[in-house]
Amino acid sequence: MTVQFRSTIRDARLDAIESTGGSSCAIRIYTGTQPADCTQPNSGTLLVDGNLPADWMAAASGGSKAKAGTWSWTASGGSGATPGHWRIYNNQTTKDGTTCIIQGSAGIGSGDMSFDGTITSGQTVTVNTFTLTDGNP
Repeated sequence: MTVQFRSTIRDARLDAIESTGGSSCAIRIYTGTQPADCTQPNSGTLLVDGNLPADWMAAASGGSKAKAGTWSWTASGGSGATPGHWRIYNNQTTKDGTTCIIQGSAGIGSGDMSFDGTITSGQTVTVNTFTLTDGNP
């Protein structure tokens, strides 16, 4: 038998990500493979270091949670570099801004966060869609 959760439980788990991390979290996009888990040191070359909007995720519904607001920054590194992973860090104002709360893979047309092409320092990098899903096993 497989354990399953009602969608309201799945939504509450997803909403806890934003409430635990706080408002205006930081996002960093790196080259290379993501670390084994959020407690491990950063890896790869930093391509983007930006702040997310104050309310960076919409309310969860039906077991999924989509990005809210505009996610767009100027790349600070890279010269035609391929994004490999991303990390979101807790609120920089009320917390330390260095604690990774969630991470995932990135790529060009692939990954948990997909990009249209390589990243070069000075270019505008925009995430058009991003959704987290809390699935039942």
